Amino acid sequence: MYDKITVPTITTHEPILREAPDLDDAWWDGLSTALDAIAAVPSHRVAVRQEYLDRGMPQYLGIPIETKVPAWTTAHGDLHWANLTGPTLTVLDWEGWGVAPAGYDAALLHAYSLLVPDTATEVRRWLGHILDTSSGRFAELVVITELLQTVARGDNLELEGPLRARLACLTES
Repeated sequence: MYDKITVPTITTHEPILREAPDLDDAWWDGLSTALDAIAAVPSHRVAVRQEYLDRGMPQYLGIPIETKVPAWTTAHGDLHWANLTGPTLTVLDWEGWGVAPAGYDAALLHAYSLLVPDTATEVRRWLGHILDTSSGRFAELVVITELLQTVARGDNLELEGPLRARLACLTES
Protein backbone atom coordinates (compact mmCIF):
# COMPACT_ATOMS: atom_id res chain seq x y z
CA MET A 1 0.00 0.00 0.00
CA TYR A 2 1.14 3.48 -0.78
CA ASP A 3 -0.10 6.95 0.06
CA LYS A 4 1.18 10.19 -1.37
CA ILE A 5 2.42 12.29 1.53
CA THR A 6 2.64 16.03 0.90
CA VAL A 7 3.89 17.09 4.33
CA PRO A 8 7.71 17.34 4.41
CA THR A 9 9.93 15.11 6.50
CA ILE A 10 11.62 16.69 9.52
CA THR A 11 15.05 16.12 7.95
CA THR A 12 15.84 15.32 4.36
CA HIS A 13 18.18 12.55 3.29
CA GLU A 14 19.61 11.72 6.71
CA PRO A 15 18.38 10.43 10.06
CA ILE A 16 20.43 12.78 12.25
CA LEU A 17 18.74 15.93 13.51
CA ARG A 18 20.92 19.03 13.13
CA GLU A 19 18.50 21.81 14.07
CA ALA A 20 15.48 21.94 16.32
CA PRO A 21 12.21 21.25 14.53
CA ASP A 22 9.16 23.40 15.26
CA LEU A 23 6.78 20.76 16.59
CA ASP A 24 3.76 21.42 18.74
CA ASP A 25 2.39 19.43 21.65
CA ALA A 26 -0.15 17.70 19.39
CA TRP A 27 2.69 16.34 17.24
CA TRP A 28 4.59 15.00 20.24
CA ASP A 29 1.43 13.55 21.78
CA GLY A 30 0.62 11.88 18.45
CA LEU A 31 4.10 10.36 18.30
CA SER A 32 3.82 9.03 21.85
CA THR A 33 0.41 7.54 21.09
CA ALA A 34 1.68 6.01 17.84
CA LEU A 35 4.65 4.34 19.56
CA ASP A 36 2.42 2.90 22.26
CA ALA A 37 0.05 1.54 19.57
CA ILE A 38 2.89 0.05 17.49
CA ALA A 39 4.34 -1.68 20.56
CA ALA A 40 1.00 -3.38 21.20
CA VAL A 41 0.75 -4.99 17.73
CA PRO A 42 1.63 -8.70 17.80
CA SER A 43 4.23 -9.72 15.21
CA HIS A 44 6.44 -12.58 14.13
CA ARG A 45 8.62 -10.20 12.09
CA VAL A 46 12.01 -9.40 13.61
CA ALA A 47 13.66 -5.97 13.63
CA VAL A 48 16.47 -6.72 16.10
CA ARG A 49 17.97 -10.15 16.76
CA GLN A 50 19.19 -11.42 20.12
CA GLU A 51 22.16 -13.08 18.37
CA TYR A 52 23.36 -9.67 17.14
CA LEU A 53 23.11 -8.22 20.66
CA ASP A 54 25.05 -11.13 22.17
CA ARG A 55 27.93 -10.40 19.81
CA GLY A 56 27.59 -6.66 19.20
CA MET A 57 26.93 -5.19 22.62
CA PRO A 58 30.20 -6.31 24.27
CA GLN A 59 32.14 -5.50 21.11
CA TYR A 60 30.86 -1.98 20.44
CA LEU A 61 30.07 -0.87 23.97
CA GLY A 62 33.48 -2.08 25.13
CA ILE A 63 32.23 -3.30 28.49
CA PRO A 64 31.03 -6.60 29.90
CA ILE A 65 27.25 -6.37 29.79
CA GLU A 66 24.14 -8.50 30.13
CA THR A 67 22.79 -8.84 26.59
CA LYS A 68 19.53 -10.68 27.26
CA VAL A 69 16.64 -8.47 26.22
CA PRO A 70 14.37 -7.87 29.23
CA ALA A 71 11.22 -7.27 27.14
CA TRP A 72 10.32 -7.45 23.46
CA THR A 73 7.66 -5.40 21.69
CA THR A 74 6.84 -4.50 18.13
CA ALA A 75 8.76 -1.53 16.74
CA HIS A 76 8.86 0.56 13.60
CA GLY A 77 12.54 -0.38 13.53
CA ASP A 78 13.86 2.72 11.76
CA LEU A 79 12.33 5.64 13.63
CA HIS A 80 14.40 8.71 12.83
CA TRP A 81 13.83 12.27 11.69
CA ALA A 82 13.84 11.53 7.94
CA ASN A 83 11.00 9.04 8.52
CA LEU A 84 8.77 11.51 10.37
CA THR A 85 6.80 14.39 8.86
CA GLY A 86 5.90 17.72 10.38
CA PRO A 87 4.10 19.83 11.26
CA THR A 88 1.55 17.04 10.77
CA LEU A 89 2.82 13.66 11.98
CA THR A 90 3.11 10.76 9.58
CA VAL A 91 5.44 7.84 10.24
CA LEU A 92 7.09 6.70 7.00
CA ASP A 93 9.28 3.83 5.79
CA TRP A 94 7.85 0.67 7.32
CA GLU A 95 9.89 -2.08 5.66
CA GLY A 96 11.99 -2.75 8.79
CA TRP A 97 9.20 -3.13 11.35
CA GLY A 98 9.11 -6.09 13.70
CA VAL A 99 9.97 -7.26 17.18
CA ALA A 100 12.72 -5.32 18.99
CA PRO A 101 13.70 -4.57 22.57
CA ALA A 102 10.92 -2.59 24.28
CA GLY A 103 11.65 1.11 23.87
CA TYR A 104 13.75 0.66 20.74
CA ASP A 105 11.96 3.28 18.61
CA ALA A 106 12.08 5.94 21.33
CA ALA A 107 15.75 5.16 21.99
CA LEU A 108 16.60 5.43 18.30
CA LEU A 109 14.86 8.78 17.92
CA HIS A 110 16.58 10.06 21.05
CA ALA A 111 20.02 8.98 19.80
CA TYR A 112 19.47 10.70 16.45
CA SER A 113 18.56 13.87 18.40
CA LEU A 114 21.73 14.10 20.49
CA LEU A 115 23.31 16.84 18.36
CA VAL A 116 20.35 19.10 19.27
CA PRO A 117 20.18 18.92 23.08
CA ASP A 118 16.89 20.83 23.37
CA THR A 119 15.17 18.35 21.06
CA ALA A 120 16.80 15.38 22.79
CA THR A 121 15.29 16.77 26.01
CA GLU A 122 11.88 17.01 24.32
CA VAL A 123 12.16 13.39 23.17
CA ARG A 124 12.86 12.36 26.74
CA ARG A 125 10.05 14.55 28.06
CA TRP A 126 7.42 13.11 25.70
CA LEU A 127 8.72 9.55 25.60
CA GLY A 128 10.00 9.25 29.16
CA HIS A 129 7.27 6.74 29.96
CA ILE A 130 9.14 4.47 27.53
CA LEU A 131 12.77 5.53 28.00
CA ASP A 132 12.86 6.00 31.76
CA THR A 133 12.31 2.31 32.50
CA SER A 134 14.78 -0.55 32.78
CA SER A 135 13.63 -1.80 29.35
CA GLY A 136 14.00 1.69 27.90
CA ARG A 137 17.52 2.04 29.25
CA PHE A 138 18.39 -1.36 27.79
CA ALA A 139 16.95 -0.23 24.44
CA GLU A 140 19.22 2.81 24.58
CA LEU A 141 22.21 0.49 25.00
CA VAL A 142 21.03 -1.51 21.98
CA VAL A 143 20.76 1.63 19.85
CA ILE A 144 24.14 2.91 21.04
CA THR A 145 25.61 -0.47 20.05
CA GLU A 146 24.14 -0.23 16.56
CA LEU A 147 25.20 3.37 16.02
CA LEU A 148 28.72 2.81 17.37
CA GLN A 149 28.99 -0.01 14.84
CA THR A 150 28.14 2.51 12.11
CA VAL A 151 30.80 4.84 13.53
CA ALA A 152 33.33 2.00 13.28
CA ARG A 153 32.44 1.78 9.57
CA GLY A 154 32.99 5.54 9.15
CA ASP A 155 29.36 6.70 9.31
CA ASN A 156 27.65 8.98 11.84
CA LEU A 157 31.03 10.11 13.14
CA GLU A 158 29.62 13.26 14.75
CA LEU A 159 27.41 11.10 16.98
CA GLU A 160 30.29 9.18 18.54
CA GLY A 161 31.00 11.66 21.35
CA PRO A 162 27.36 12.15 22.36
CA LEU A 163 26.72 8.38 22.15
CA ARG A 164 29.69 7.62 24.38
CA ALA A 165 28.56 10.29 26.84
CA ARG A 166 25.08 8.74 26.95
CA LEU A 167 26.65 5.29 27.38
CA ALA A 168 28.59 6.58 30.37
CA CYS A 169 25.38 7.95 31.91
CA LEU A 170 23.58 4.66 31.39
CA THR A 171 26.36 2.49 32.82
CA GLU A 172 27.35 4.55 35.87
CA SER A 173 26.96 2.67 39.11
